[in-house]
Amino acid sequence: MTMHPSLKNAAKIEVERNVLKRFERIDKLQAEGKWKEGDRGFGLPKTKPE
Repeated sequence: MTMHPSLKNAAKIEVERNVLKRFERIDKLQAEGKWKEGDRGFGLPKTKPE
């Protein structure tokens, strides 16, 4: 069975995401020194992707 042509093009598109996942936000906050071990993962401050 062949893949529909519109699906082939969609797989090649790589768009930069404008929202970080929770673990990515925590990693970024750790790098900035704003997160310490034991802090809760809820209500995190907003961060911008690089």
